[in-house]
Amino acid sequence: MGLRRSLYKTPAQLRAMVEPGLITAAALDAVRALIAPGVTTGELDAAASAVITARGAESNFQLVRGYRHTTCVSVNDQVVHGIPGDRVLEPGDIVSIDAGAQLRGWNGDSAITIVVPGGDPVVTAARERLSEVTRGSLWAGVAALASARRVGEIGDAVQGYIERAAAEDGREYGILRDYVGHGIGRKMHEGPTVFNYRVADLGPEVRPGLCLAIEPMVTAGSEATFVEDDDWTVTTVDGSDGSHWEHSVAVHEGGIWVLTAPDGGAADLAPFHITPTPLA
Repeated sequence: MGLRRSLYKTPAQLRAMVEPGLITAAALDAVRALIAPGVTTGELDAAASAVITARGAESNFQLVRGYRHTTCVSVNDQVVHGIPGDRVLEPGDIVSIDAGAQLRGWNGDSAITIVVPGGDPVVTAARERLSEVTRGSLWAGVAALASARRVGEIGDAVQGYIERAAAEDGREYGILRDYVGHGIGRKMHEGPTVFNYRVADLGPEVRPGLCLAIEPMVTAGSEATFVEDDDWTVTTVDGSDGSHWEHSVAVHEGGIWVLTAPDGGAADLAPFHITPTPLA
């Protein structure tokens, strides 16, 4: 019974997660619109914060012990958990923004990666491709959830997508192993663990009431990372660029619904021939 209570929500509880998901999406939309050369990462954080508070929610990132910002903003070789501040965005930078909102005790969590306009065309194209591959692997994982029997099938789909992209591009992509997706609900981070790679133990059953944050973190080189002196920022050892995409997804009686996408994921799931179903 403990597993059932911790992993699976009631239909009413899933419906309560719709609004914090939409608020999270709106916060990231505000950040996306602001990204340009000369903007600081702190300004991106402020834009997300303004949206979340205006909608009557609070930043769930600020509820994490020791963290006082609304977002994580990671630039170039920083893959995740970058701290926003005075850093000025340069043309061609690849920027990953992770944000979450809590409303009436329920949580949303999502991340995007954007390449700042301008810069060296070759570098910019490579960074755009890295973001595209990471984003595609996220949607491959979401699509897999629609028919999966076990949570571990998501990681197989994510890794498979990245491997196919690597073969097509004739290059290496690394999948972070120490940082993974998770369940989400009353807390931003709940069970189960959602791996972005293949695992022998496929984990819990996928059935109505499950709500997951799927978030592949991919590098343009080795998967090896270290944590910077700020005790937060995760950076690649080889200096290769990083990318991070994330969505919160609910499984319900009618199918799946991406809580942090205004259309429930319809546009991005269409290539996989999957139609998300709104929560009744």
